[in-house]
Amino acid sequence: MDIVRAVKELVTKPIEEAGYLVEDVLYEKEGSTNFLRIIIDKPGVIEVEDCVVVSKIVDPLLDKENLIDESYILDVCSKEKGCE
Repeated sequence: MDIVRAVKELVTKPIEEAGYLVEDVLYEKEGSTNFLRIIIDKPGVIEVEDCVVVSKIVDPLLDKENLIDESYILDVCSKEKGCE
């Protein structure tokens, strides 16, 4: 199964239960570093604290399921501010 699809299936329900929307999931390589980017939204403005909340929801799920064999950086961000 495609990594992006598998991650999206794993994290969408828990993220939505916390009051956020999953706008997109991307798995990208920049230089020699892999990034798993989860782009979130909600009514109003997404703050840094929202990204932290979602990271804390997603991180243990990803660790448990171990969907990605290679090392990567988890980046939760908003569509307005973009990912860094």
